[in-house]
Amino acid sequence: DDEKKLREERLPRSASRVLHLGQIPSDATEADVISLGLPFGTVTNLLMLKGKNQALLEMASEETAVTMVNYYATARPYLCNRPVYIQYSNYRELKTDNLPNQARAQAALQAMNAMQSGNMATASTPVAEGGPLPSQGSVLRVIVENLFYPVTLDVLCQIFSKFGSILKIITFTKNSVFQALIQYADPMNAYYAKMALDGQSIYTACCTLRIDFSKLTSLKVKYNNEKSRDFTRLDLPSGDSQLPLEPCIAPPAFGVSVPGIPGAFGSLTVTAPGQMMTPGVFGVPGNSVLLVSNLNPEAITPYGLFILFGVYGDVHRVKIMFNKKENALIQMADAFQAQLAISYLNGLTLYGKVLHTSLSKYQAVQLPHEGQQDQGLTKDYSNSPLHRFKKPGSKNFQNIFPPSATLHLSNIPPSVTVDDLKNLFASTGSTVKAFRFFQHNYKMALIQLGSVEEAVQALIALHNHDFGENHHLRVSFTKSTI
Repeated sequence: DDEKKLREERLPRSASRVLHLGQIPSDATEADVISLGLPFGTVTNLLMLKGKNQALLEMASEETAVTMVNYYATARPYLCNRPVYIQYSNYRELKTDNLPNQARAQAALQAMNAMQSGNMATASTPVAEGGPLPSQGSVLRVIVENLFYPVTLDVLCQIFSKFGSILKIITFTKNSVFQALIQYADPMNAYYAKMALDGQSIYTACCTLRIDFSKLTSLKVKYNNEKSRDFTRLDLPSGDSQLPLEPCIAPPAFGVSVPGIPGAFGSLTVTAPGQMMTPGVFGVPGNSVLLVSNLNPEAITPYGLFILFGVYGDVHRVKIMFNKKENALIQMADAFQAQLAISYLNGLTLYGKVLHTSLSKYQAVQLPHEGQQDQGLTKDYSNSPLHRFKKPGSKNFQNIFPPSATLHLSNIPPSVTVDDLKNLFASTGSTVKAFRFFQHNYKMALIQLGSVEEAVQALIALHNHDFGENHHLRVSFTKSTI
């Protein structure tokens, strides 16, 4: 029997509307499994084989099953943060009427199909009323308003791919507004995505999607990188991108709740900055430890990493590797802040080296045991007074910006002059290009340095600089210019 099973696995199975799903996590629900099929069409039956971590999913037609298998061949589906494998089943249809324990599966099927029908009712109105099919093209223009947290290409890919196959996607910022162009394989997919997602917020009360149809009929993508992708041309160069190309699978998104397709995007929402609920189907990997490599061992210190990464979250521990000092582990307060740091600091040049920042395989940074050689390379900052985000709802969450050549200075005492500040920053090796105090608040100022790298090094050196008189300088990146 085992040999027969192996032989069957090797043989390519012919198309069938019944699909075999393998490696299903034990904590995955019927609704989770059904949500994998819903974006492609109606799911007509389900058989969960819990003891084998498998399931059989029956689609309404062979055509929708083929579309689903073809799509997931290039975009591996995940349930509960673990990969699932999909192939055609040897069954042509599922007959489960006489099987025990099918009540839950049938209830889930009825509920999710009913909710999907309700969600798509408005989108399907022209067709239902005998009106014309939407004449718009397959390219959507997406504007993200109130960009409180960063939105990446992968986040958009995860959200929009639930409505059909995405061929191409381009992200860009125009007039300080983050936008994207998304090309679907089918205009109807684009239509449904617009109807379901227009006006939705990616995170609670922020990052709101405004969607309309683009006048473009097709997108031209030159590079496959973190700003643009052509999924039909995997041979495209990455251009000047510092970031490695990741496939469009379970990207580090934080989930949206789209009414009508529960579980399709995961139930993770950001309820307050830095506070997160449990991930659902897709969701953030729960790790808050970062691996930072390609550091300059001659210049970097645990404190320097604490200050730099502390711009994007509260750093609890830093460990520079004793035997490989160009590598470090950084433990953030939570997984969201870890992702935030990756999105802003991966590819940054620091002390002449381009940083590579990613999630570590470790779940925590261990402090050295007594007597263990460490040379002060591991530091615990969990109780540091310099954490920027320890107060829930802190205004600092609204002032998170990419590294910039212009820095925002605050908490400047009245006795400190323009020349004092210029000389202070020049002492770090920076070239001061411009300086301006705020018009009605001389406790704050903007200073423009010679480059982003100079500004990063100055921030590390001078954030919390002691002026005396109980004044410690606060330094941040800014989107403002002088």
